[in-house]
Amino acid sequence: MNYKTNIARNLRKKSTIHERRLWNLLKNRQFHNLKFKRQYPIGNYIVDFVCVQAKIIIEIDGGQHNTPESIEADKKRTEYLESCGYNVIRFWNNEIYENIEGVLRRIETLIPHQEH
Repeated sequence: MNYKTNIARNLRKKSTIHERRLWNLLKNRQFHNLKFKRQYPIGNYIVDFVCVQAKIIIEIDGGQHNTPESIEADKKRTEYLESCGYNVIRFWNNEIYENIEGVLRRIETLIPHQEH
């Protein structure tokens, strides 16, 4: 098992309540019959959620992502992931609890037409 796989496995074990809430709606093909994976390595990054089939990456951000350094790091991360052909969408933790229906609707906009 490689280093990134070990990190991803540990992150899955330590999921935040926000990640668990969204995962409960995405897992087992419950969302548009799409297979999502969580804490999945892509290049030098480990993304929160990915649907390889639909090329969607979902990131959930807490307050630590709101510093100038984190904003710049997240921008570079997003640029890299998009260069790999993925659509990246980010949500703040509070969006997961305050507007989960809106979160799911925004994710739906990224599903390629034939996937609906």
